[in-house]
Amino acid sequence: MKTTYVIVAAIVVLVIIIGSVVAYTQLSTPAATPSPSATATPVVTSSPTAAPVATPGAASLIGAGATFPQPFLNASIVYYTTNIRPNLQINYQGGGSGAGISALTSKTVDFACSDAALTANQTAALSNQVVTIPETIGAITVAYNLPNIPTGLNLTGDVVAKIYLGTITKWNDPAIQSLNPGTTLPDHGISTFHRSDSSGTTKWFTQYLSLVNPTWNTTVYYSNSVAWPVGTGASGNSGVATAVNTTQYAVGYVELAYVLQNHMTVAAMENPSGNFVLPSLAATTAAAQALPTSGLPSGTGSWTGVKILNANGTTAYPICNPTYTLVYQDLSVVPGMDMNKATQLVQFIWFLVHGAQDLSPNLQYSPLPANIVSLDETTIRSITFNGQSIPLS
Repeated sequence: MKTTYVIVAAIVVLVIIIGSVVAYTQLSTPAATPSPSATATPVVTSSPTAAPVATPGAASLIGAGATFPQPFLNASIVYYTTNIRPNLQINYQGGGSGAGISALTSKTVDFACSDAALTANQTAALSNQVVTIPETIGAITVAYNLPNIPTGLNLTGDVVAKIYLGTITKWNDPAIQSLNPGTTLPDHGISTFHRSDSSGTTKWFTQYLSLVNPTWNTTVYYSNSVAWPVGTGASGNSGVATAVNTTQYAVGYVELAYVLQNHMTVAAMENPSGNFVLPSLAATTAAAQALPTSGLPSGTGSWTGVKILNANGTTAYPICNPTYTLVYQDLSVVPGMDMNKATQLVQFIWFLVHGAQDLSPNLQYSPLPANIVSLDETTIRSITFNGQSIPLS
């Protein structure tokens, strides 16, 4: 009997030892990540960007349209394709807002950019729903080429309108001289340059002239293309910049980034507070603050009524405007599009309204206000491919 007790006791001790070893092994070994199962319930996060997304495969994208934001777009594309998606190629062709909208309508590009929002007629011409995504905000300068006269010539919107109407024809006209009493202006004719292509920059510039000059408003009005009373046309912001820079006694309207790139002289424009303000990042940002914080349209709504021309504010520059990226809401309607390419496109647009905003100040574009970014996020999340949601980076 004693032998039996001894055997039982030994077995109990052995079980305890084995159990202790197993327990130690389990406790001292890191737990393995459980494999997903078909019946597992996915964890829903508050943001679709919270979960990591696999890098999409190689793709090429084509865009076209506005030259106004092209310096910002070019910098964003270089940064994104170098540092974030080296397997992506993006070819943005410029050509003007009108050309971009036409290419998007004919579905020969993957995305378009326009300084002017889609009009009712342009929207009606589209066979499928397009969304509007504000991407940045910039300033339109009045650039000039006057020997020995540096940046800072004072001008009003009314005077600029009269120059483009052809009623002020010389630089020493009393209307200009009275604004600049300490400057000796030349007794020389003014050469005016404007955009020859269909341009959102033209739309905003001529809308500004319509606001400040009744004659312009009733005889020329505003549009992407207008019947210019006087002057010579040039293609794109870069074309007008080159024309002004190479023509003495010239004047033209050019986006601020091109002015800096080409070392141009620009006017200080009178704002509604009566102050003469030079175009700058700070003055553009001051104008951008005039954008409403509520009541803005959705991505599928009309943005034609959203403007910040002649914005109130003592330091606001008066000729500023937002510019937009346009894409089809369901990307499957674009020839050659697949889910991988759609993912690359949507993730790039997401970058434009987020990380790329850090690039804009060095190029003198104002970063988007927080409420516009929030609207953009909702719009971008609504983009699909064959009805399927697209993962965001």
